[in-house]
Amino acid sequence: MPDKTRLNLSAGLASVATALVLVGLKLWALGSTQSLSVAASLADSALDLMMSLGALAAIFYAARPPDDDHAFGHSSAEDLAALGQAVFILASATVIGVAALLRLISSEVAPLSAEGRGMIAMGLSILLTLGLVLWQRRVAARTGSRVVQADALHYLGDLIPNLGAIVALWASAEFGLARLDAVIALAAAGMLAVGALGIGRGAWDALMDRAAEPEVIARIEELARTCAGVHGFHDLKTRRAGTRLFVNLHIELDGTQSLNDAHTIGATLKHNILSDYPGADVIIHFDPVRDG
Repeated sequence: MPDKTRLNLSAGLASVATALVLVGLKLWALGSTQSLSVAASLADSALDLMMSLGALAAIFYAARPPDDDHAFGHSSAEDLAALGQAVFILASATVIGVAALLRLISSEVAPLSAEGRGMIAMGLSILLTLGLVLWQRRVAARTGSRVVQADALHYLGDLIPNLGAIVALWASAEFGLARLDAVIALAAAGMLAVGALGIGRGAWDALMDRAAEPEVIARIEELARTCAGVHGFHDLKTRRAGTRLFVNLHIELDGTQSLNDAHTIGATLKHNILSDYPGADVIIHFDPVRDG
């Protein structure tokens, strides 16, 4: 197994292990405190566990070559998993948001308990998350894995709900502001919902073979336009499946040159595209230059 694959797998396994520990810690904290902000953070960690498992599976899939039944690989499984995750996140955010609203409008303030235990659990969660992110960034810097980079970015975003839960527990313990817990939980639910919609939209676009981002298309066009020996190009088609970019392009070459020279030009352009988008699946067709 290549060193880069081993490093990526180590980051994926560390992510799953950390998520499992965080879910356990927050379950204990929720049982002790009955805090909705802790519940929101727990839901986020449960999502992290699902996404970490998905990222680990994606790393395994990335190491597998296409087969007879999957000529373009298996990366679309990531999008199917992401769509399912988005539905799960939206459901969790809705439950937490409704519970927070009911607690806010209630005439009775639901008291929190064992705030100190909750703050300890959330503090440990923050430390574990920071340690994981540092390792993931180190691995991503050495391997260039976009899956690991995305997972690290997601965990960085999780620090906000964790800090919010600590603030809510501290405010309840010091000042008796139990309602602040519901406010923070409502804000966390909103963040979860926004994140779910973003994940779901991206997965849906990929499953529907939507073209890559405009800036990606513009960059590929620039690479084709400036490649020596390319007189023009047309029928540029792009799509994404999981974390992989697919590019299909027709380039116009001098029809009188040798096949070897034409192949060299195409190989150069393909290399340039892969330099900007590692792991992309690039297919380049050769056409004689059009008259006029």
